[in-house]
Amino acid sequence: MVWGRGDAPKGAVRVEDGFLRSRGLGAELVPPLSLALDDQGIYYDPTRPSRLEALITAHANLRPDQALRAERLVSAIRNLGLSKYNIGGATLPDLPKGRRILVPGQVEDDASILLGAGQIRTNAVLLAEVRAANPDAVILYKPHPDVSAGLRVGTVPDAASQADIIVENVDMAALLEQVDEVWTMTSGTGFEALLRDLRVITFGAPFYAGWGLTEDRGTIPARRGADVSLFGLVHAALIDYPRYLDPVTGRPCPVEVILDRLASGTIPHPGLSNRLLSKLQGIFASQAALWRR
Repeated sequence: MVWGRGDAPKGAVRVEDGFLRSRGLGAELVPPLSLALDDQGIYYDPTRPSRLEALITAHANLRPDQALRAERLVSAIRNLGLSKYNIGGATLPDLPKGRRILVPGQVEDDASILLGAGQIRTNAVLLAEVRAANPDAVILYKPHPDVSAGLRVGTVPDAASQADIIVENVDMAALLEQVDEVWTMTSGTGFEALLRDLRVITFGAPFYAGWGLTEDRGTIPARRGADVSLFGLVHAALIDYPRYLDPVTGRPCPVEVILDRLASGTIPHPGLSNRLLSKLQGIFASQAALWRR
């Protein structure tokens, strides 16, 4: 059963993918290696408190061992070139010199947009806003992989009129190492950019905004008042909040094991039936406006 805002039964736990998810897309029915279980709300819904917010607030002051573990985790993610989906892709094109801004596209009917975006709620409007604010910057637009795969909503037909380069089917981790800033509504790419010491500007209220690490142009919940270090955010979001399952042993494991699995590629892949089902799912998702009336 799917519950909307405010109507979940007492004691319910909401479940969503973690931030180091898989090698492949959820829309293609690739199983997740991590799940976030939240008994208060859910991380993408800023209209109410969440377990993740509580964890981030509690990690405003880390113990030395916690800070060291989070620091090592960030270093490993960068050194191994990992991201949420780890789909790999084509070699990066030659990028023009200058101040490079990455604008990550999002799925426009995703809950993170419906619940967490501000006045800017579509990829087209976001892209136009970034160009207007940065006329001399090199703007890179990366459509969301689910949208590029034809599985979800969010295409920008005239993206080339606002962006200098449209990058598709490239590795997100590699791309982030080549840009200076990320401007986004609520995309998790902003969190991955923080791991790489990039400037991040948000127009919505993603879970990583409002803690003193981002430049926020949207409305942030007042309860996010604490200044939290990057390592405090990382410890909460990647160590404490999700639950990880080792795809090799089938047993719970710490995040460090998942890094090894993602880096080595020792992860079972879904079969043909899953891929065909994901295509059918995408067809229905693209017509959501018809059956959600």
